[in-house]
Amino acid sequence: MRNITQLNHVCFAFADETFASDMSQMHSTQPEVLILNLHTKDYLFPDWMKKMSLLKVLIITNYAFHPSELNNFELLDSLHNLKRIRLERIFVPSFRTLKNLRKLSLYMCTTTMAFGKGSVLISDTFPNLEELNIDYCKDLVVLPTSICDITPLKKLSVTNCHKLSSLPQDIGKLENLERLTLSSCTDLEVIPNSIGKLSNLTILEISNCISLSSLPEEFGNLCNLRNLYMAGCASCELPFSVVNLTNLKVITCDEETAASWEAFQPMLLNMKIEVPHVDVNLNWLH
Repeated sequence: MRNITQLNHVCFAFADETFASDMSQMHSTQPEVLILNLHTKDYLFPDWMKKMSLLKVLIITNYAFHPSELNNFELLDSLHNLKRIRLERIFVPSFRTLKNLRKLSLYMCTTTMAFGKGSVLISDTFPNLEELNIDYCKDLVVLPTSICDITPLKKLSVTNCHKLSSLPQDIGKLENLERLTLSSCTDLEVIPNSIGKLSNLTILEISNCISLSSLPEEFGNLCNLRNLYMAGCASCELPFSVVNLTNLKVITCDEETAASWEAFQPMLLNMKIEVPHVDVNLNWLH
C-alpha cells in the first residue's frame, strides 16, 4: 500500500490499480481507526486485517470515477470491536454478520447487491445497529423490509435517493427510532400508516419530498414528535389528526407549507413555525 501513515490510533492508507495487496509494513499495527483511500475498481481486503483486533472505525473512500468493488469483505466478521463503517463510492457487497456494528454510512454507493433480492437479511447482518445513513445512492428504489426488524435502530437517514419510491410498511416496528430523515427523496409518494407507532420519534425530516401528496391520519399519533422539517412540501395535505401533536415545538418549512400549518396553530399552542430566509446568489450569472 502506498503512503501509509499512522498517527496515534489512526492509520491512513492509499491503494490504486498499480499496487498489489502486499502490506507487510502494516502487519504490526493495531489502529482503532483505519482510513483507506482507494483509486481502483477492485480492492481485496488483505488477510492481515483479521489481526486488527482493536479496530473500531473503518472508513473507505474511493476517488475513482466508477464505484469500487470490495472483495474478501467477509473477513470483517472477525473484527469484533468494529463499531462504525463508512463507505463512499463503493459497490457495496452482500454483508455478512457484524453483530457489534453500531453505525453504517453509505455515500454515493451502489447498493443493489447489499439490499437487493437474495441478499442476506439486513436485520441478521446488523442486529445491533443504532444508526443507518444512506445518501446519494442513486440505485436505491426501496428499503429492505428487514430494516424494520433492527429494533435497536435510533437514527435512520435516507437522503438524496431520488429513485426511492416507498418505505417498508412495517416501519412502525422501529420502536426505538428517535430520528427519521427522508430529505430530498423526490420520488417518495407515501408515508406508511404504521409511522404512527414510532412513539419515541422526536425529529422527522421530509423536506423536498416533492411527490408526497399527504400524510397519513396516523401521523397524529407521534406523541413525542418535537421537530418537523418539511420545506418544499406545499402540496402535501395535512391530516386533522396533527392537532394531537401536543409536544410539537418547531416546524421548519417554506412559506407555502407554513400556510397549511397556520390553520392548526390555535390548537397547538406550543408550536412555532419557522421559515428560514433563503438568499439567492445570482453572481454566477455574471
